Amino acid sequence: MAQQNITIGTADAGNGDTLFAAFTKVEANFTELYSDDAGDVDSVNGATGVVVLDTDDIAEGSTNEYYTEAKVSANTSVVANTAKVTNATHTGDVAGDGILTIQTDAVTTTKIINDAVTHDKLEARYTEVLDISTTSGTINLDASSYAAFNLTGNLTTATLNIQGIKTGQVIDILLSGTLSSAVLTLADDFTTSAINKVGSNDLDTTGTNLIQVLCVDDTDADAILTWAVATYTTDTSA
Repeated sequence: MAQQNITIGTADAGNGDTLFAAFTKVEANFTELYSDDAGDVDSVNGATGVVVLDTDDIAEGSTNEYYTEAKVSANTSVVANTAKVTNATHTGDVAGDGILTIQTDAVTTTKIINDAVTHDKLEARYTEVLDISTTSGTINLDASSYAAFNLTGNLTTATLNIQGIKTGQVIDILLSGTLSSAVLTLADDFTTSAINKVGSNDLDTTGTNLIQVLCVDDTDADAILTWAVATYTTDTSA
């Protein structure tokens, strides 16, 4: 219903609404206000900065940094707000135990404080070890999922096929089984690559060996891997 205005006319001219007509309009205006869900107001006209909220958006008397002066009928939920939260969407309750979803590509290096990335946050390619008991044929070493490979079997003729390695990544290949019959070849899954040996040490089939592989370039058609091998023994002396 549109607001019913009272005609007041000219002072002492007797050309305004009668007392009965005037209060009829007053009553109708009050009825309009109170008939919408016991006093709720459908809309408010305001200047720039006014945010339209549902009645269940913010608990009455609660404090929220985005709606510091809003007070709505008692409730405990805050609706998702994308206009005031940069690069994020928040849904949940005022107490803060809702869900904060960070938008794609919103986290940059400048937003991460120094020394904040823990071991648990690193990719598996830098933290995980895989035990392998296969002793012959092609043995795939997935460097995208593991940092080290422990070959525990008694190796014979085998090809160690390195997969998913990235520039700057180093993987360790532990040969802890019997190697007396081992004939090993290094390979990779690049289209074209150079696999370069570092140093003069060869595989020692009488002991345990460690092969370290460094990826110098992971460009698929021009990849470069370097590797070196040495024996190792259990030794705690400094």
